[in-house]
Amino acid sequence: MSNSFKALVVNKTEEDFSLNVESLTHDDLPEGDVTIRVHYSSVNYKDGLASIPKGNIVKSYPFVPGIDLAGVVTSSEDSRYQEGDEVVVTSYELGVSHYGGYSEYARVPAEWVIPLPEGLTMKEAMTFGTAGFTAALSIHQLEKNGLSPDNGPVLVTGATGGVGSMAVSMLAKRNYDVIASTGKESEHDYLRDLGAKEIVSRDDVNPEKIRPIGKQRWAGAIDPVGGKTLAAVLSNTQYGGSVAVSGLTGGGDVPTTVFPFILRGVNLLGIDSVYCPKDLRVKLWERMATDLKPDGLQDIQHEVSFDDLPEALSGILAGKARGRTVVKVSE
Repeated sequence: MSNSFKALVVNKTEEDFSLNVESLTHDDLPEGDVTIRVHYSSVNYKDGLASIPKGNIVKSYPFVPGIDLAGVVTSSEDSRYQEGDEVVVTSYELGVSHYGGYSEYARVPAEWVIPLPEGLTMKEAMTFGTAGFTAALSIHQLEKNGLSPDNGPVLVTGATGGVGSMAVSMLAKRNYDVIASTGKESEHDYLRDLGAKEIVSRDDVNPEKIRPIGKQRWAGAIDPVGGKTLAAVLSNTQYGGSVAVSGLTGGGDVPTTVFPFILRGVNLLGIDSVYCPKDLRVKLWERMATDLKPDGLQDIQHEVSFDDLPEALSGILAGKARGRTVVKVSE
C-alpha cells in the first residue's frame, strides 16, 4: 500500500481560501477503525458548500470534503470488516468534521460503515449516495404512515435534483403515480424517462398566494425544497396524507398554518439521513439494492474524474446539476 495518495483539500486562512488536489499520507488521515481504498464518491449540495469560503459546513481547516464514499477495506481493527470487503459510508460527520470521500484513502469509525449490499456495484452505490438514501428514507417513512399506490398520486418537488430524481425513479419502481415538479422546462423528457406520470411547474405547486388550505391534489409528497414550497405542498395534501421534508433549498422559514394538520390530519415527516440509526440504515441499503433500485439507475448519473471535481462542485451550487454526479476517485 503506497503511503502517498491524492486528495481534494480545502484550506482557509484569514487571508486566503484554496481548493486543490494535494498529496497526503496515511498519517494525515483522522483516527478510525477502518481504512478504505476509495473507488467512488459523489457530488452533493453540502459538498458544494464545503468547497467555498462561506459555506458554513467545514468545521476546521485544512479539510477533505465528500459526504459519500464507496470502496474496499484495506485494514480494519473491527472484526466485522475484513481486508477486501466492499463497503459504503455516507452521512454522520463524513465530509463535515471528519475527512471525507474526496481522497484515495479514508479512515472512519466502524459504526459508520455499511457492507455493500449484494445487487449493487460501488458505482451504483454512489449513484444513490446520500441523495438516494434520503429518498429511500422518505419513502420508508411515508409508507410507514400509510402511503400506498392506491391512495393517489405522490408529488416530488425539486424533481431534477439528486434527492428529487432518485425519489421520482424509486416511487415509479414502486408503482406510484408520480407528479414531478420542476422549474426547468427543458427537463420534462428526463423526468418522464425516470417514470413521472405528470409534470407540473414550480409556480403551479408554489403560487404567489398560498391558501391556508387548498385543493386535495396528492396523497403524499417528498419535498427536498422546504420554505414557501413546503407550505404550499401541505395546503394541497389530501386528507390523512403525509409530506416528507428533507431539505431547505427554498429557505428555512415555512409560512404555513395549523389548518392542514387539524382539518385534514396531514402529517409532516422530518427526514434526517445523517444520524439515521444503523439498523434502519442497513435495511434501507438492502432495499436500494432490490425493490427501490430503479431499472434505469444508470440514466440518473454521469461520471466525472477526480480532476473535474472543482467544476462539478461549482455547478451544483449554481443549480446546473441534473440527477447525480458520481466521482471516480481511484481504480
